[in-house]
Amino acid sequence: MPDRRGTFLGWTLDAFDFFLVVFALTAIAQEFHTSDAAIALSITLTLAFRPVGALLFGLLADRYGRRLPLMIDLVFYSVVEVLSGLAPGYRSFLVLRALFGIGMGGEWGVGASLALESASPRLRGLLSGLLQEGYALGNLLSAVAFRLVYPYFNSLYPGNGWRLMFFLGGAPALLSLFIRARVKESDAWHEHRTDWTTYRKSLPLYWRRFAYLVVLMTMMNFMSHGTQDMYPTLLGTLGYNKARIADLTMLSGIGAILGGLAFGYYSDVSGRRRAMLTAMICGLVVVPFWIAGHSPWRILIGVFLMQFFVQGAWGVIPAHINELSPNHLRGFFPGFAYQLGVIRPRVHRHRDGPRGEGRLLQKGWSWLMADG
Repeated sequence: MPDRRGTFLGWTLDAFDFFLVVFALTAIAQEFHTSDAAIALSITLTLAFRPVGALLFGLLADRYGRRLPLMIDLVFYSVVEVLSGLAPGYRSFLVLRALFGIGMGGEWGVGASLALESASPRLRGLLSGLLQEGYALGNLLSAVAFRLVYPYFNSLYPGNGWRLMFFLGGAPALLSLFIRARVKESDAWHEHRTDWTTYRKSLPLYWRRFAYLVVLMTMMNFMSHGTQDMYPTLLGTLGYNKARIADLTMLSGIGAILGGLAFGYYSDVSGRRRAMLTAMICGLVVVPFWIAGHSPWRILIGVFLMQFFVQGAWGVIPAHINELSPNHLRGFFPGFAYQLGVIRPRVHRHRDGPRGEGRLLQKGWSWLMADG
C-alpha cells in the first residue's frame, strides 16, 4: 500500500510544519517585536489560503492524475517552509505562511483521493481514520520536537531556535521521491477520467451536495480548531510552562490517533454518520475536564479524551466525503469543500483570541448535532 503510506506521511509532515508556528508563536513574536495575536494572524492566513491550493491542485489531479500534482505540491510547500525560517521580518513571514497555505490545501484532497478511492469499502473507514490521524501525529511530532529539539537549537543560536525548526519542515520534499518511485497512479482516476468540457458542465449538477459538505466541514473545523490551535497558548495563560504544555499536547496527540482509528473502524460497522455523532456526544461530556486548567489530573483526562473523541469524529471524514464525491470530480470536490470549511472558524478564532475557544466549540457542536 505505498499510496496510503505516502499519503499518510504527507499529511503527517504537513501538520508537523503547520503546528511549528503554534508552538513557536511567542518566540516568533519576540523576534519580530510584535504580539502573539499578530503572529496568530499567520495561522489564519495559512488556513485562508488553503482553498486556493485545494482548487488548483484538485483540478490538476482530476485532469492529469493524482501523483504528479501531489509531488509538485509536496516540493512547493517544503521550500516555502524552509524559507519561513529565513524570513527577515514580520510582513515577509506572513506572505510565506500564506503561500504555505496554498501547498497545505493542495495536499489533503489529492492525497485522500489517491489513498481511498480504490480502497475496499469494508476497510475504508479504518483507512480513513489512519489517514486523517496523520494530522494528529504531525501535531504530536511537532510537540516532541519542541520538547526535545527546540531547547538544543535555541542554546546554539539564542532567540533563533525557531528558525532551525522550520528547516526541519523541508522533509516532505523527500517524500516526493518516494511517491515518484513507489506509488502507482490511481486505477479509479484512469477509469473515470473525463474531458474538460464534460467536467465543467458537470460541476453545477452537484452544487447541493457540495454545499452540504462545505457546511459539514465548517462545523467540524469549529470543533477541531477550537480544541487545538490556541490551546497551548491558553494553557500558558493558566500558568503552564512550555515543557508541560508540550507534554499535554503529546498526550492529546496519542488520544487523537487512537480515537481516529477506533471511530474509523466503528464507522465501517455502524455507518459514517452514526460513528461521527457518537464521538461528538462523548466529546461534549468531557468538556468540563478539558477546561479544568488548575486541576492536574482532570486536565490530563480531559486533554486525552477531548482529542480522542474530536479526532474520532474526524477520522470518519476522509471516507465520508470521498464517498459523497462524484467519481470524476474526486480530486477537486472533497479537498475544496474541506478547505472552504476552514475559513470561518479561523477568522472567528483569530478575532476572539485564545479565550474564544469555547465559543468555537459551542457553534461547532450545536450545528453538528442539528445536522446529525
